[in-house]
Amino acid sequence: MSDRVLVAENLGKTYPLPKGELRVFEGLGFELERGELAAIMGASGVGKTTFLNLLGALDRPSEGRVLLDGEDLFAGTDREVAGVRNRKIGFVFQVFHLLPEFTALENVSLPLMIRGVPKKEAFLKARDILEEVSLEDKVHSRPSQLSGGEQQRVAIARALVNEPRLLLADEPTGNLDWKTGEKVLRLVLDLHERRGLSSILVTHNEKIARYCHKVYMMEAGELKLLSSLPS
Repeated sequence: MSDRVLVAENLGKTYPLPKGELRVFEGLGFELERGELAAIMGASGVGKTTFLNLLGALDRPSEGRVLLDGEDLFAGTDREVAGVRNRKIGFVFQVFHLLPEFTALENVSLPLMIRGVPKKEAFLKARDILEEVSLEDKVHSRPSQLSGGEQQRVAIARALVNEPRLLLADEPTGNLDWKTGEKVLRLVLDLHERRGLSSILVTHNEKIARYCHKVYMMEAGELKLLSSLPS
């Protein structure tokens, strides 16, 4: 089996405008090895989130392809792509995207039930992973009853409940103060190691990037691997 879990080839994204088009980037290449933790940095608006959405099949590229475990991620129908995304990819966002009327247990179990897992089994798995992120006493709490850090831990549990191979995190500490954000970051790093994940973190924060095996800079439509970060 190849050590490359994720490969992007000649990836490009263009959005139509009333007059002409907006080309975010073109011809980007990227590789993520199995077990690797990579950071993607860059200024706001440069296209980091767009790129991450393409890697995670939340959006289709205008050109190029993405290979996940050697298979073209976009070869199938939208329904088939959604199935692969649900099974193999976990997402953590800056905004937690928790359903306010659902408890932590219900929010975490949702990806399993979408996949067709029976409710009882989904709740058992959701409870286990909530315990893993130290929220066993909050399973019946709704998002409004949780702190920002606790909500992000619920979101992390939801991202990992399907036991994905790939974890994509877009500014996962961006809505948290640094002390809380550091705890969330350490949790992500710990889960990355213990679960044998391959992970990509989009961040503007050099402190976070320094924890990663590789750091890429997105700038002027290009993605460059940095040999080191400024001291």
